[in-house]
Amino acid sequence: MNLMAKTYFTSDHEWLRVEGGIATVGITDYAQEQLGDLVFVELPETGKKLTKGDTAVVVESVKAASDVYAPVDGEITEANGTLSSDPSLVNSAATGAGWLWKMRLADESQLAGLMDEAAYKAHIA
Repeated sequence: MNLMAKTYFTSDHEWLRVEGGIATVGITDYAQEQLGDLVFVELPETGKKLTKGDTAVVVESVKAASDVYAPVDGEITEANGTLSSDPSLVNSAATGAGWLWKMRLADESQLAGLMDEAAYKAHIA
């Protein structure tokens, strides 16, 4: 992990690792534990513009399907295509290789409304 990147968390159990105006987004380890084994990930199209709260990704597990929301406004720059063939990567490496998408931030000031790791840990406690 790049030590220059800053990580943020949402109350919907997403994480964002921000570096140079680009956020890598995924679901937290807590979220993947609640979902159970993932069997399918519907990834977003590159270039898609998202507004905070929009559904960006749908993940399906053996338990349920769940929407993953855009934590901030921005434009998709990349989706993690590896998840198409190996969705279980989200379970085994939720905050690493199991990232879902990358997006160019439209308004970095929105990051101020997100949690840091300590606040997120308190949120799920």
